[in-house]
Amino acid sequence: MDPVTAIAWVVAFVVVTVAVTGLSGRIGWSTPVTLVAVGAIASFVPGVPRVGLEPDLVLYAILPPLLFAAAIRTSLIDVRARNDSLLVMSVGLVAFTVVVVGFVSWWIVPGVSLAAAFAFGAVVAPTDAVAVTAVTGKVGLPRRVVTILEGESLLNDATALVALNAAIAAIVSVVTPGEIALDFGLAVVVGGGVGLLIGLIISAIRRQLHSPVLDTSLSLVTPFLAFLPAQALHGSGALAVVTAGLYLGYRSPVVLSAEARVAERLNWKTVQFLLENAVFLFIGLNLAGVLEGVVRTGPGLWATIGLSFAVLAVVIGSRFAWVFFAAFVYRHGPERVRERAWSHPASTVVASSGIRGVVTLAAVFLLPKGTPERELLQFLAFVVVLGTLLQALPLPAIIRRVHLPPPNLDQEQTERQLLTVEARAAGIARLDERRSDDDEERVVGQLRAAASFLSEALEHPSPPDHEPASSQFARLRNAMIEAEREAVLTARHDGRYQEDAVQAVLAAIDAEETALRARHPKPLGD
Repeated sequence: MDPVTAIAWVVAFVVVTVAVTGLSGRIGWSTPVTLVAVGAIASFVPGVPRVGLEPDLVLYAILPPLLFAAAIRTSLIDVRARNDSLLVMSVGLVAFTVVVVGFVSWWIVPGVSLAAAFAFGAVVAPTDAVAVTAVTGKVGLPRRVVTILEGESLLNDATALVALNAAIAAIVSVVTPGEIALDFGLAVVVGGGVGLLIGLIISAIRRQLHSPVLDTSLSLVTPFLAFLPAQALHGSGALAVVTAGLYLGYRSPVVLSAEARVAERLNWKTVQFLLENAVFLFIGLNLAGVLEGVVRTGPGLWATIGLSFAVLAVVIGSRFAWVFFAAFVYRHGPERVRERAWSHPASTVVASSGIRGVVTLAAVFLLPKGTPERELLQFLAFVVVLGTLLQALPLPAIIRRVHLPPPNLDQEQTERQLLTVEARAAGIARLDERRSDDDEERVVGQLRAAASFLSEALEHPSPPDHEPASSQFARLRNAMIEAEREAVLTARHDGRYQEDAVQAVLAAIDAEETALRARHPKPLGD
């Protein structure tokens, strides 16, 4: 394929991804399932090129930015608060899945060695929290459940890839349990150490940068700066990226300017959107090729169908078994553990959220070419990805059926306002410290009035049958901002100001509108 044609197909790939994602969101369909379906249909259309997959391309080029994009928006405080739950899910569940799926696959799949079966178990073990969010749509999940699912998907990638490396080593040579334990310990220590070191270095450098463009450029290469050295030192590149991302996300309010933080959030949100959704489209596009390989080398149609259902059932069943076992231990364990017990509704939702995605797709192609029944195992991994996507479609209905309490938006809004009041009080105190006798009273009064408004609104709330003063302020200020933007655009149309002035004023208006929406977000479902 010549370069021009290749670029045209890449552009078409991105356009289809954006169009399908936007359309599925409008009509209420599951975006991952829709993208897979569109890709699967396209894979059988004559003229659509067969998209080949280089495992190292996915492992080194796609996985690091995806993990980093998720890590920088994950709260390190929440991860620390739920560290026991995250270890149970990201280490315990992965190990349990590898063993159960490995032994069952070895037992039922003809010609598969035990090492290859364990490698397959490691392939299908990690979950994809972004896919869970896409499937649940606008159905709100409690913050604790969201933290567990997101933290699990961040950390279980590293655990699964370490297990996969050990299984692949067993495929091509003889390894002992001691060697596996040593490799696992080395991967964790080196991966975590490299990630923390990169986080410290990048944080120190970014503190000195005063240009959002330079800062964003460094941010875009950070996941690779963490991943590549960790892999070269036989550590977990995935764990290094997650560690660096969690640290930098936590430190960003201290080391980054406001402009840099806004730019970083938008850029990484875009990167994550394109990579994550493009992978689901890619899964569908590979369906024809994978089916062709299974037909050529597989055990036959009906046997393949039976194996697919059996493996999918074991993958889903092992997650349910582990989650409810863990919930039982939490409820009946020591008092310190019982205080952190999961409810039955939360356990049901967590167990039902085991969607597989990009890591499973990438990992299955890492199996060596000499792996017994490699094409069949690749097909079964595709089945697991598709099956878990479909299995999670009823998740919004399950959430409503088990009466899982949604996030308390009123409480969150109150906490947001109280924290804003504390911040504004600190601002007024600093104003009193810094003002001088030469500062005009009208300037100081205006600053004090703007900073005191929310505090006074909370101290003297509106009557119960009236809209809260803070909401009135947000509604009316939004209307004013809309008029201000229209006035600036009219002035630009009339040619009364230079474009530099127009862009600067529009940027200031946009910044205020963004801040206003952050303080007064729309209720879920609007």
